[in-house]
Amino acid sequence: MNSAKDTPGTKNAYDTGDWQWPDSLDALVAAPDHHKLLFENERVRLLEVRIPPGAFVPVHTHRWPSAIYVAAQSDFIRRDGEGNVLFDSRTVGPPPEKPFVQWTGPLPPHSVENVGSREILLITTELKEPPAST
Repeated sequence: MNSAKDTPGTKNAYDTGDWQWPDSLDALVAAPDHHKLLFENERVRLLEVRIPPGAFVPVHTHRWPSAIYVAAQSDFIRRDGEGNVLFDSRTVGPPPEKPFVQWTGPLPPHSVENVGSREILLITTELKEPPAST
């Protein structure tokens, strides 16, 4: 598996000026049982995300693009804010056994359900500002 991948179907931009969802849907507010703040400053926010087997993470958002270290994976279903299935990992084969890194743009309202037998563990580095121009 690639050590770095993009998540299909996600916006890949730093400009969140068109962000239309309320702060009440931020992952730390809307889904605090699964998102733990490890570090934050004006440039980045580092989150630990844990989803035990059988757990359902309520609808939430991620405003900024992120590099996600996937430390442990399991089968999961991601749904949009209306409950429509966006992605079911079981359709692409078994979850990776080894950790990997993926890039994702900001994520609009979505929920996640761990339908596998292992905990999902992610370390997410959200980038709050674009890289400095040269």
